[in-house]
Amino acid sequence: MSTLHALIAEGVVPIDGGFATELEALGYDLTDDLWSARLLNDGPAAVEAVHLNFLRAGARVVITASYQASQESFATAGLPRLDADFLLASSVTLAQAARQTWQREEPTAPATLVAASLGPYGAMLAEGQEYTGDYDDADLPQLKRFHRPRMAALLGPEPDLLAWETIPNLLEAEAIRDLQTEFEGPTAWVSFQCRDAGQLADGSAIEDAVRLVAKAPGVEAVGFNCTAPEYALELIERIRGAAPKLAIVVYPNDGRVWDGLRREWATGGAGGFPDDVVRSWAAAGADLIGGCCGVTPAGVTTIAHALCP
Repeated sequence: MSTLHALIAEGVVPIDGGFATELEALGYDLTDDLWSARLLNDGPAAVEAVHLNFLRAGARVVITASYQASQESFATAGLPRLDADFLLASSVTLAQAARQTWQREEPTAPATLVAASLGPYGAMLAEGQEYTGDYDDADLPQLKRFHRPRMAALLGPEPDLLAWETIPNLLEAEAIRDLQTEFEGPTAWVSFQCRDAGQLADGSAIEDAVRLVAKAPGVEAVGFNCTAPEYALELIERIRGAAPKLAIVVYPNDGRVWDGLRREWATGGAGGFPDDVVRSWAAAGADLIGGCCGVTPAGVTTIAHALCP
């Protein structure tokens, strides 16, 4: 049994919230193309501190600050390939260090996992394409060339699993399927960005995307993230129908709407979700529940308490 399966066997698992949201709350400016990944180089102590905040809040899975990190994005910032590989790996070791601190603080606390984030190709383009799925002329070989070295660098420090996040189109789902096979099935979840209760950002059916990755070696959970919370219940039902044997991971945003042209949230959200909403997701079949953009440590505490009152 994998560590992820073992954790899920204990009950519905609270995961962390909006990493960049917490960095911004601490006063960091994330307006450049590297977003929160810039702090891997400029402020690693802040990265570790945010992970620790989410662990203290009740998260049992923390997701690394590598969502926006890639050899291409670091190269744009003037960092050579070896430095980029080091920074990608450091995203995992910083999360692991935060977990060690948490274990010293609370030696009887339940086990926690580190998930290495692999954000979509669209995040590297930095113009909101993870919310449209429009990758222009990118093809399958190009997407695999983009993700392959990131994947290798992140797997080096041995995270507990990979978190393929905010995947907006079927082409990238194909790339994930192929790379999971190529890397001989590291434990992973795949979560999609959905524009409504049945479609990915590019308009593809969620069922088609789930079926594409469901049989890939190592994929143990599928779901959605950075999606409006009002679509969660129907999405859970559709995902369960498409992949009845896999766990379901759910971490919507807090109701915000992203303006890709202005690169800002057009409307604000609530910072978290009501207890009854969280419990309804668990009752519908979600196995891991957290939050994405806008969800604070306080919002994660609410999730943890709703799941384990």
